[in-house]
Amino acid sequence: MLHTLVILVEDKPGVLNRVASLFRRRAFNIESLTVGHTDTEGLSRMTVTVEGDNHHIERLTSYLYKLVNVIQIEDLSEKHMVSRDLALIKVSTVSEKRAEIFQMVEVFRARVIDVTSSSLIIEITGDGGKIDGFVEVLKPLGIIEMVRTGAVAMERGSESLINAEFVSEVVHAL
Repeated sequence: MLHTLVILVEDKPGVLNRVASLFRRRAFNIESLTVGHTDTEGLSRMTVTVEGDNHHIERLTSYLYKLVNVIQIEDLSEKHMVSRDLALIKVSTVSEKRAEIFQMVEVFRARVIDVTSSSLIIEITGDGGKIDGFVEVLKPLGIIEMVRTGAVAMERGSESLINAEFVSEVVHAL
């Protein structure tokens, strides 16, 4: 089963390396990894998608908590969540195919963000399946280059995933 882990960490040099090394040492293959700042100074949020059964993920979580810079971990896999991925796709274009590409962009609710005489760069945001489908449609037209960000995820509802009191105590201790 694919698990989506959200890991709140201190925003310090070397934290990403320590977390990724733990996954490697425990023989977990990271499917997707994104890291970004949060609205709290000094804290970053990692979103990691990893394959494993519940038992292995629980063990992985306990190992992660042993890392000094890890503050909080949540497995969103069995919760109601919103997950998005971003891709930039450079497509080769010849004049007779441009209209077809623009129609596909519209159908998939993507955006053309750069146009040259021989190529387009398209931005698409959505779940992994939507992006995979769009890539399959574009392949016959000639994908020159593509990059994907990896998933970011957030639990639905008005509650914060982050325990505000706990985080406040940790931040003051930093």
